[in-house]
Amino acid sequence: MPVISTSVLRRTAFGAAGAAAAGVGYASLIERNAFVLREATMPVLRPGSAPLRVLHISDLHMTPGQKLKQQWLRELDRLEPDLVINTGDNLSHQKAVPAVVQSLGGLLSRPGLFVFGSNDYFAPVPKNPLKYFDKNHKRVHGAPLPWKDLRAAFNERGWLDLTHTRRDIEVGGIRIASAGVDDPHLQRDRYDTIAGAPNPLADLRIGVTHSPEPRVLDRFAEDGYDLILAGHTHGGQLCLPGYGALVTNCDIDRSRVKGPSKWGAHTRLHVSAGIGTSPWAPYRFCCRPEATLLTLVAVPPTQPTADSGHGISTSQAVAR
Repeated sequence: MPVISTSVLRRTAFGAAGAAAAGVGYASLIERNAFVLREATMPVLRPGSAPLRVLHISDLHMTPGQKLKQQWLRELDRLEPDLVINTGDNLSHQKAVPAVVQSLGGLLSRPGLFVFGSNDYFAPVPKNPLKYFDKNHKRVHGAPLPWKDLRAAFNERGWLDLTHTRRDIEVGGIRIASAGVDDPHLQRDRYDTIAGAPNPLADLRIGVTHSPEPRVLDRFAEDGYDLILAGHTHGGQLCLPGYGALVTNCDIDRSRVKGPSKWGAHTRLHVSAGIGTSPWAPYRFCCRPEATLLTLVAVPPTQPTADSGHGISTSQAVAR
């Protein structure tokens, strides 16, 4: 049996350590700040409806000093979306509210809907990353965050809070029935407060939640919502080529951890991989931070109703 010399073992160990360090450096310094705009076309509108452009943003996890992220967010207003939907986890610092409001800038002057997530209510805390593989691990919350100040700022600029609320709005000539729940990740969802079929006169029915927990998605689908938007998963945050996300941090399966998919026979789901990370886990790998511009279009006339099965096409482009 061949004997491996100590020097070979040492070089191998150093090589492995070097590769690991390079990977951590890339994930924490490069990819975490490699923001991308993704685009998806989803046919969910009634036949004959004009397209509707919806900007889906989620999981900013903002701290005051994140200037690169703040500048990128400000540039999103150039997309001129018809509607902005924010699915929560905006904050990661007690003093981050001004940074969030200033970064969203002109987007706050456009029609907007929002719900909050756990990191709007509580600051993140250090944790063992292996806990993400245990869905039933005990959650520890940090200090309370100024979510009420953020809600007031959003409301003052005209965005509508969907937390356990149903709202009917009109955007670009499209009548939208919308509803949302508080964060299911914290067990704060109370779907019964919004239960029931949405306005039958609406051209589009949108459900909004922070964490895409199946128990909530099922309720939206049963009530007849065409589209559900969620965040929370960070797209897995750490992914492997050819395999994808290692974990979802909720009960949704890995195949739906980000992007568009079907939920049941008649409902479409879009999960955002999010824009930020916890300051205690500042890395992404094979999962760039993102916002998504959804172009909602009419169901092809060959299909009988807006609820019939159809495909989804996606593409991506870097925001500049």
